[in-house]
Amino acid sequence: MLSAPLMLTAFGLEAALGWPDWLYRRIAHPVVWLGALISALETRLNRTGFSHHQRYLFGALTSLIAISVALSFGLAISILLPDKLWALGLEALIASSLIASRSLYSHVSAIAAPLILRDLHAARHAVSMIVGRDPSQLDEAGIARASLESLAENASDGVIAPLFWGVCFGLPGIAAYKAINTLDSMIGHRSDRYQAFGGFAARLDDLANLIPARLTGILFAAASLKRSAFTMMFRDARKHRSPNAGWPEAAMAGALGVRLSGPRQYENHQADEPWLNGSAPDPHGTTIRDGLSLYLKAMSLAGLLMAVIALPQMVTA
Repeated sequence: MLSAPLMLTAFGLEAALGWPDWLYRRIAHPVVWLGALISALETRLNRTGFSHHQRYLFGALTSLIAISVALSFGLAISILLPDKLWALGLEALIASSLIASRSLYSHVSAIAAPLILRDLHAARHAVSMIVGRDPSQLDEAGIARASLESLAENASDGVIAPLFWGVCFGLPGIAAYKAINTLDSMIGHRSDRYQAFGGFAARLDDLANLIPARLTGILFAAASLKRSAFTMMFRDARKHRSPNAGWPEAAMAGALGVRLSGPRQYENHQADEPWLNGSAPDPHGTTIRDGLSLYLKAMSLAGLLMAVIALPQMVTA
């Protein structure tokens, strides 16, 4: 199956349809299935009585099992489906469930609307759906920063990275990446419970996002048509605690002319993170709307790039 046309079709389907609520109510979602598998393995293998080394090895085993299951699922579908146009559509529909461009826009937009109206209670509730920090500690600027940071980072993790690995390796590639990313979300934390068990998953996720994160930053900067976005990305990206998230976040900070990251309060501790574009003012409710506009332009640019890659494959098919 032609991987670039497949991913371009999947991207279009997900942007137009998302994952319908009626379908979720009936069969949940592939990420939920992966999460259930990871949770079952973690419950059995992440024992407090094990040594740090044992927990790391069992965490690596959990990661390899989850990735293998996802990879095998994608590979089986790719092999079994015939080389027909309807099969491309069906495979693209399956792949579209592993992309999150529409849902990401919806979640961030749901924060912007009440924040613009200064309804902090509703805005805090909405932002709690997509970030891990304590929303009760966030003022208007904090909510706006959290929203924009999540938009930038998840544009990479939830959209560009799946598409990148899908273009490279088709449905098996996007399925394997989604397993890696889900593992990192569930067990790749620096807490006592997951420091050892999730260490392998966290490093693997860093590696899988190395190119996509930088590509996402470039897309944001290019879509903004502002030199400051490129300047800020190359100057401040490496200040971020993550080897990858700083690239799209710094590009967005430069593009919007605001500061992002900085100190934030989690449930049990405060993280003193450095600022990105620290001399700029704080964002506010309407800045989220500007960020969403930039996001749409960047994703459109990504679609155009995929179309350029897909065209030669379609012509020679």
